[in-house]
Amino acid sequence: MGIRTSYSADTNFLTIAVEGRFDFSAHQEFRAAYEEAEPQPDGFCVDMSETNYLDSSALGMLLLLRDHAGGDGANITIENCSADVKKILTISNFEQLFTIK
Repeated sequence: MGIRTSYSADTNFLTIAVEGRFDFSAHQEFRAAYEEAEPQPDGFCVDMSETNYLDSSALGMLLLLRDHAGGDGANITIENCSADVKKILTISNFEQLFTIK
């Protein structure tokens, strides 16, 4: 499991890639990825292309990112989800809170 970040100066977007299991063990690393970003981006992309598991603590971490990014005005996309991960996000009604691609 790991968290990788990449920043695009062109779009001022921070991409946070989650590898392996996205659960409570990723809490500190995930939070540091967006809180310690310099400069602070205008938006975030959470890349789930290498995520094979997602639990309720991960859903909570996504909500904390949303709060950090401005709540209802947050510009966050969740991309490259597997069918299983997308199903969990859909059941949790996260499509109403995030742009999921």
